Amino acid sequence: MRIFFTGGSGKAGKHVAPYLAELGHQVTNADLRPLGHPAVADLRVDLTDAGETYSALAGLATFDELDLPEKPTYDAVVHFAAVPAILLTPDAATYATNVLSTYHVLEAATRLGVRKVVFASSETTYGICFAQGERRPLYVPVDEEHPTVPEDSYAMSKVAGEVTARSFHARTGADVYGLRINNVIEPHEYAEKFPAFLEDPALRRRNVFAYIDVRDLGHMVQCCLETDGLGYEVFNVANPDMSVAATTQEVRDRFYDGVEVRREMGRDETFYAIDKARDLVGFAPRHSWRDVLADPGATSAAGQPLDS
Repeated sequence: MRIFFTGGSGKAGKHVAPYLAELGHQVTNADLRPLGHPAVADLRVDLTDAGETYSALAGLATFDELDLPEKPTYDAVVHFAAVPAILLTPDAATYATNVLSTYHVLEAATRLGVRKVVFASSETTYGICFAQGERRPLYVPVDEEHPTVPEDSYAMSKVAGEVTARSFHARTGADVYGLRINNVIEPHEYAEKFPAFLEDPALRRRNVFAYIDVRDLGHMVQCCLETDGLGYEVFNVANPDMSVAATTQEVRDRFYDGVEVRREMGRDETFYAIDKARDLVGFAPRHSWRDVLADPGATSAAGQPLDS
C-alpha cells in the first residue's frame, strides 16, 4: 500500500512508520521534522494548514514516482501527528492543533478518495489519565463502551477527533478506525522505567495500569490496514498484561475497591480491555516487560518464588 503517515517522527511514529515500510508498504512521513529513515520518504507538512495538507496528500512522495505513467494516489492514511500530551503547549494551542490537523487530514483524504484512514486517539478520552486528583473508571475492565468525558485539553481534542472521524465516515462511507492508544513504551524503556513500576504500582494508576509496546502498536496498525468493511470503529490498544507486578486482584483491592467488575479477569490481565481489537481485526500483541525483567510475583513449578 502507498501510505500517507502523519507524525512519523514522533515517539510512536518513528517506530511504526519504518515497521510498515519493512512490511513492504511505501510510506510517506508527513511531519514538521524529518524522520531520516532510508525506507521512509520525508515531507515537511504543517497539518494545521488545510492547503498544505491537501497539497501533500495529492502530490508525489519521491522522485522515482516521476517515472510512473501517471501520478499515484494514496491507498491509506495513518494519522498519528499531534501535540502528544498536556503541558507541552498552552491548553488552547494543544486543542486547536490536534482538532484542526485531524479535520484537515480527514477532509483531504476523503476528498481525494482514500478509503482507509487509521487515526490515533487516546486512553485519555476516558477522563482518567489527566484528571485533576484521583479519578477511577466506572467499571473494569475499561472497554470501548465506557463513557468518554475528559476535562483536559488533550483528551478533549481526541474526543473531538473521534466525532470528526465518525462524521467523515458517515459522509463518505470510508473505513475510519480510531486507536485509543495506551501509554506507548519503547523497548529500551523496560529496563529504564519498569523497575519503579514493579516496585510501586501507584505510579501506573493514571494509565489504568496498562501500556502498549510500540512494536505491538505497529502490528495493530497493520491489522487495521488489512481489515476492510468495518466502517467507523474505535479500539483500545494495549498489551494483554499490566505494567505492574501486582496481580489483578491486588490492584482491584488497593485501587478499585467498590468499582464494578464486569467479568472475570486473569491473574495479570490488563484493566484496559482489548477484546474488541482481537475479535474484529485480529490484534495479537506478543511483547511484554516480562521478556526483559523478572516478574517479582512469579513462582516456579514447585510454588517457590523464582528469585528465592
